[in-house]
Amino acid sequence: MGLKYRNILVAIDGSKEAEWAFKKGVEIAKRNGARMILVHVIDTRTFALVEAYDTVIGDRAETEAKEMLEKYQQQAVEAGLANVQYEIEYGSPKIRIPRDIAKKHHVELILCGATGMNVVERFFIGSVSEHITRYSPCDVLVVRTIKDTE
Repeated sequence: MGLKYRNILVAIDGSKEAEWAFKKGVEIAKRNGARMILVHVIDTRTFALVEAYDTVIGDRAETEAKEMLEKYQQQAVEAGLANVQYEIEYGSPKIRIPRDIAKKHHVELILCGATGMNVVERFFIGSVSEHITRYSPCDVLVVRTIKDTE
C-alpha cells in the first residue's frame, strides 16, 4: 500500500457520525483521486427481535438504504468525485465491512462514524467501529466530530 488511497469505503448507517465520515471521505477521495464505495449493511440480527419476520421488513430496509445511499452518491458526484458506487449487504456490519466488503473491493481506507454507545452497551453488543478497527485489513478513520467537515 502506497501513500495514496485508491479505494475508500465509507460505512453509512444513517447516523450523524456517518454523515460526518462521508464528508471527510469525499475530501480524502478528491485529494487522492480515489474510488469511493458507500456501504450500508442491513443488520439481520435486528430481525430476530421481530416475532414474525416478514419479507416486507427486509424489503423496506433495503428500499430505505438504497434511497439513502443514492442521496450520498449524488452529493459525492456533485462535490467532484468521478467514481462513486454503493453497496447494500445483509448481515452483521461489524463482520461484513472489514472481513468481506473491504477485501472484495481492495479497500485501503475505511471511514466510519463513532457511535454514541455507553460503556454498558459496548460491553454487551460491542461497537461496530471498534470491530472494524480491530479486524480491518487496511487503515481505518473513525470520525468522532463534525470538526473540519463543513
